[in-house]
Amino acid sequence: MPPSLCRHSVAMPSAASSAARSAPEECAGFCRRCGRHHGLGQADSIRHAAQLLARLEKEGRIDLASADHAADPELVLDHLSGPARGQMFGVLTYEDRDGSTGVLRAFSGQYNGRWQVAGWVPPLFDVGQWHQVNQPQEARIKELGRHIARLAEDAPQRHHLLAERRLLSQQLMKRLHGLYRLTNFRGQTSTLAEAFIGPGGMPTGTGDCCAPKLLNYAARHELRPLGISEFFLGRENRSQTRRHGVFYPSCTAKCRPILGFLLCGLKP
Repeated sequence: MPPSLCRHSVAMPSAASSAARSAPEECAGFCRRCGRHHGLGQADSIRHAAQLLARLEKEGRIDLASADHAADPELVLDHLSGPARGQMFGVLTYEDRDGSTGVLRAFSGQYNGRWQVAGWVPPLFDVGQWHQVNQPQEARIKELGRHIARLAEDAPQRHHLLAERRLLSQQLMKRLHGLYRLTNFRGQTSTLAEAFIGPGGMPTGTGDCCAPKLLNYAARHELRPLGISEFFLGRENRSQTRRHGVFYPSCTAKCRPILGFLLCGLKP
């Protein structure tokens, strides 16, 4: 079973009782198909997010569905304290067709190389297909990187290999983006390219953040979202724009351009 946009980020102590003092306000975006802006407030999700943060800190692992067994070494929180640094986690509260309420949870991107962990919503694509597309190309890209590292900075061959690696990376990203399928609350399905609204190409990681994962899962399973909250857990990122225990908006570059489509059809 599987388990936002705020005006300002607010430090979040571990205790759930402090939830009322922090605050994402909403996740929102413009939908090209219907020509309207759509948004979702946080409602009671902030309380559940604070509880999740406290539980993760206490358990020291994200494989919460297997908490009665020994922790999987690849799923412990120590991973977020090292060179990989921390990442975003999110909670979405929902109401199902019978009127019962529940909570979904998600982590951004992969966790220590894993796209899927029991108790967390899956990504927006078939993981098997993703690996089939990614592995051969990634191996070639890494091989080129090793060759480049052995060449002098001014070697003509180095510039050629750099250009080849860049082209392969761009081609791979386009193929991987083509695997994503977004579903909204009108029952419409879209590719990333069709749903994305923004200048230039899609940034790396588009569609992999918590909010898109949560909304997509809810729409596919006919769950009506009530609220959404996202927080950062672990060592601060390299740009020092994300700190442990702080709630942040869904990112402007990667999330906002697709949130409008994902929220389309959601009834108050």
